[in-house]
Amino acid sequence: MSAPRYRVVQWATGNIGTRALREVIRHPELELAGVLVYDPAKAGIDAGVLCGEEPVGVGATDDPAAIKALAADCVLYMPRAFDIDDVVDLLEAGTNIVTTRGELFGGGHRLGADARARVLDACKRGNSSIYATGSSPGFITEVLPLALLSMQRRVDCIEIDEFANMSKRDSPHLLFEQMGFGRPVDSYNPGRAAYLVGEFSPSLAVLAEAAGKPVDEWTGTVAAQRTTVIGKHRGVDIVRFSANWYCTTDVEAAWELRPTGWRVRVHGDAPFDVDLTFPVPLEDLGPVTPGYTANRPVNAVAYVCAAAPGILSTIDLPVMTPAGPRP
Repeated sequence: MSAPRYRVVQWATGNIGTRALREVIRHPELELAGVLVYDPAKAGIDAGVLCGEEPVGVGATDDPAAIKALAADCVLYMPRAFDIDDVVDLLEAGTNIVTTRGELFGGGHRLGADARARVLDACKRGNSSIYATGSSPGFITEVLPLALLSMQRRVDCIEIDEFANMSKRDSPHLLFEQMGFGRPVDSYNPGRAAYLVGEFSPSLAVLAEAAGKPVDEWTGTVAAQRTTVIGKHRGVDIVRFSANWYCTTDVEAAWELRPTGWRVRVHGDAPFDVDLTFPVPLEDLGPVTPGYTANRPVNAVAYVCAAAPGILSTIDLPVMTPAGPRP
């Protein structure tokens, strides 16, 4: 028996969304049903053309109502801003959602009680589900650490370090305005730490729960471009995530800045120290890195469509592979 073909919509075509769109088109068990764009100049353009593929006969639209009317099996929801009304409408109509939006990690508690209740009610009404994933948060804060936790009986702490060498990044607004490289130290926006706590704490909370030590306190600290998010259980660190973004390694030696990638350490009765680096020259990373975030959501479509209704977490789903669920 052949696997079912799922009708999929790509919602938004930014850097990550464009890569996801390409992979949906290439996927043998997915059928592209529609594309939602925010730029009116993209409306009407063939989806294949938008992502560098041959035309596929599906034109993009900037009308959310037209997308909702498609009654697709799943929407890959990747806008810059989260809109709960759009999400609720899709779920109530029976359309599953896979998203990279941080609001839905860790059971969606970041939404707040009222908004979360709306999403859960929509899932119930539509017999649909919604799942948030990506690379970071996502793979590096849940998937890989959960695999390492499966080897433990006692977990003392989980440490995750993210390294991003920005020296070849052609994003001047990001580097000089948002992140403040080259500016005086006192110009740094301390709100960035609070932002990262909000983005990463829901996903990290999944790890702490899986370790049997739920977080009861979150803190965030910043030193230049190293931001550390810490989850504590009874006053003791149980999960730590550090984002290290840099343009040169000629800084304080104690920082031990590594090549672009991740380091995951599990302190327990079966300890691990795992390095994951991107084996790509810095000048070639631009076209490669979107795949790290876009591919897992595309792989997740079949698993989420087959799952029970509700807000899903990584621990609710089986191991995902490019081949999809086993029949």
